[in-house]
Amino acid sequence: MKAEFTKYDQLVLHEEAARCLICHEPACTQACPKGIDAGKFVRSLRFDNLAGALDKAACDCKPENGKAPCESACVHPVTPIQLTRMMKVSDPYVTGEAAAADLSINFCGVPCENPFFLSSSIVASNYEMCKKALEMGWGGIVFKTVGVFRPVEVSPRFDSLRTPGTPFYGFKNLEQIAEHPLEENLAFMRRLKEDFPSKILIASIMGENDEEWSYLAKAVTEIGADIIECNFSCPHMSGDGLGSDVGQDPELVKHYTEIVKAATHIPVLAKMTPNIGNMEIPAIAAMKGGADGIAAINTIKSIAGIDMKTLTGTPEISGKSAVSGYSGKAVKPIALRFIHDMAQHPALKNVPISGMGGIETWHDALEFIVLGSSNIQITTAVMQYGYRIIDDLIDGLSRFMKENGYQTLDELVGLALPQMVPADKLDRETVVYPKFVRENCSGCGRCYIACYDAGHQAIRWDSEAKRPILDGAKCVGCHLCRHVCESEAIEVSKRVKKHT
Repeated sequence: MKAEFTKYDQLVLHEEAARCLICHEPACTQACPKGIDAGKFVRSLRFDNLAGALDKAACDCKPENGKAPCESACVHPVTPIQLTRMMKVSDPYVTGEAAAADLSINFCGVPCENPFFLSSSIVASNYEMCKKALEMGWGGIVFKTVGVFRPVEVSPRFDSLRTPGTPFYGFKNLEQIAEHPLEENLAFMRRLKEDFPSKILIASIMGENDEEWSYLAKAVTEIGADIIECNFSCPHMSGDGLGSDVGQDPELVKHYTEIVKAATHIPVLAKMTPNIGNMEIPAIAAMKGGADGIAAINTIKSIAGIDMKTLTGTPEISGKSAVSGYSGKAVKPIALRFIHDMAQHPALKNVPISGMGGIETWHDALEFIVLGSSNIQITTAVMQYGYRIIDDLIDGLSRFMKENGYQTLDELVGLALPQMVPADKLDRETVVYPKFVRENCSGCGRCYIACYDAGHQAIRWDSEAKRPILDGAKCVGCHLCRHVCESEAIEVSKRVKKHT
């Protein structure tokens, strides 16, 4: 493979991959006369697995009437995905298959074949669903939270935030804990552990009082769970003393953790709520209560939007709505912050962390790992794309490890923490100026508008040449211009001492 794609090549691949519907049974794949899995090629690109995509890209089809068979079969409602163009761009970079890396890791004393687990949610709520996921390669599941309380759900219960032409980036849900009877959920979990003894079963539980927490801990231990996760953090449970009402109270977190630990011999995780200023406080309380690790984050209390025709929040249920949990790619920066805060805290040093919140790709997962998570949980991406994302999670992370010389996943856990420092410890004596790449510039002027209206007026506009000109005397190196540039025509220059 060539050392690096050109900016043009990257734009072609990423923009077309972003438009793809990621079909269940891709018509493009079925139409290919040479048996190339075009659908999987695009899917790997969507999930940041560029090298994996390139292994599937070799094609020398001759388009007829301007379109190859795969493009003619494309079901995109506006414009077919430009697969011929994507394959042509990829052709010079095609590489061989990468050898699999060792993704096994020990989490809370439990050996896992890989770090990728389904999180406690609708994606892991019955036997058949979990069976399918485990067969496809997921390392384990956190079964949807069980309790003595059996909820009655609303309809509809989901909403999403999106930008034109792209998948949703934020997702709101009004889901409560498992709606099947407790006995049925326990039977599901028992059967899963019997049928998949090498896979890891984490049982998520939620009680309303001491007796319920103890009873649930004993029940899931008896059916063979490997780990218990205490759900102290659901943001919209309707019963008193449930969910985030517990997670915001360190004394209750400690107390219920002690109750669960006394009722089981298996490891216990405390799942934290992000609806709090300092997650370290309840996390430390959980560890004092005997927890073996921490899980974070649960969803964030939110209002996704208001329907201006009815003045009702979304989703609308019989003319009403409610504050509920927000997830998806949009919450990843918040989740990473909390993972970092706990991993850096002296009282939580070396505490196992199961990280979640906005993870879609192997690169997202790797960010959680290098900030201290040794286990990864995913829900919203599965709701959007299905269990099949495990293919690129495993392949992408394996390729990264092989290409960068990492032998085990343990080597990566917490690797980025030393580079994260308090804001007052950052270098404030130097500056990095933006560097304009003229050949990539489209002449749109977005950088000029952003700098003038929201920056330091450090860019002049040459109307005749249709190009920006940097005024170094005014530039402070904020790089707003680079972030609004859609043509990747602004790069980073060398760091230099500030002018005095």
